[in-house]
Amino acid sequence: MEQNRLQEKIWDADAARRYDTPGTGMFAAEVLGPAVDRLARLAGDGPALEFAIGTGRVAVPLAARGVRVTGIELSRPMIEQLRTKADEATIPVIVGDMATTAAPGEYTLVYLVYNTISNLLTQAEQVECFRNAARHLAPGGRFVIELWVPELRKLPPGQTAMVWQSEPGYIGLDTYDVLRQHVVSHHFRFDDTQQAELFRSPHRYIWPAELDLMAQLAGFGLESRHADWNGTAFTAESRSHVSVYRLPTVP
Repeated sequence: MEQNRLQEKIWDADAARRYDTPGTGMFAAEVLGPAVDRLARLAGDGPALEFAIGTGRVAVPLAARGVRVTGIELSRPMIEQLRTKADEATIPVIVGDMATTAAPGEYTLVYLVYNTISNLLTQAEQVECFRNAARHLAPGGRFVIELWVPELRKLPPGQTAMVWQSEPGYIGLDTYDVLRQHVVSHHFRFDDTQQAELFRSPHRYIWPAELDLMAQLAGFGLESRHADWNGTAFTAESRSHVSVYRLPTVP
């Protein structure tokens, strides 16, 4: 599938090598800790499945909490980076995409964090991702998604690009195609030299209400939505959300 080839090209060995930033960014304790705490509570005594497990940013500390974690991941270099932290017996990983690949067993929790559902570039693939989660869950099981809220209110008419983060050594810039609900994130990293490093990733952004309809098509109901992993109330000004969807307890 063309989509898979594109993602494999983006998440190559170089991206895998640069992905882990221990103690900072998405690996900072204040970012990672609340996510692992919440997911551990939601998993309960059952096993968890992570779609797009990557290098194990969440799965490794979650497994250390006693949760049995299995992963699905398209990028072999990302899996190789994960294997420097946990072996196959500790965290099994199936190579494949999150919309169609099956993992053995039945789970109480499937989770997909850090905006990764938007890596699927069509609405149909995103719906299939929900259906794939439902196929893996026991009755009453939960599917958790962490996703950003599209910030189109900040985009003036006629303008297609917006800087969303600027700090010493880094600029984050998004370019929008509002007709197709596509956005390309451009990450510029630089130092005191004249050289800059650019990493691009394409996404299809999803409104919360659209996400809820995708869930409904797969048999889920929305159980809760918060602005972050700490349980902050979700409002019209929230820039992201953690949404918990649940299957009926009786199939």
